Amino acid sequence: MSASAIVMMIVTIAIVWGGLVAGVLYLRNHPDDPTDDDS
Repeated sequence: MSASAIVMMIVTIAIVWGGLVAGVLYLRNHPDDPTDDDS
């Protein structure tokens, strides 16, 4: 693989994992409390 392909792969992996970590931290700070409005 060329250097540019490796850099783009690392950036893409960082974006995906960064979004996953951000989602986990958001849900940890703002838990999604389920409410039973339908039943």
